[in-house]
Amino acid sequence: MIRIKKDKDDQYSFVVTAKSGNSLLQSVPFASRKELDDAVKQLPPLVSKTNVFERQTSHDGKFHFTLKNQEGAVIGKSKPYSSEAGMENGITNLKNRISSLPSSEIS
Repeated sequence: MIRIKKDKDDQYSFVVTAKSGNSLLQSVPFASRKELDDAVKQLPPLVSKTNVFERQTSHDGKFHFTLKNQEGAVIGKSKPYSSEAGMENGITNLKNRISSLPSSEIS
């Protein structure tokens, strides 16, 4: 599921959640609903590419990934994972979740 939120500064963001309800990806803020909708529409073709995921390790040893659009701008970030394998599972779960969403949740 993709949940869309509007914050107090009139910026929009989305969260991709697993069937269990856990967050797989939190987007960056978007200035308009159109920008957010355009980013969401890019998700299915994006997640099929390997070069859009940037894997990172934080200073406290946690692992996370970012998802970048075709232009290289970050559009979302994962939650922290305690292991590299957990992070890789998160990427796989995100890919599977996006590809299994009905088009009505993406458009």
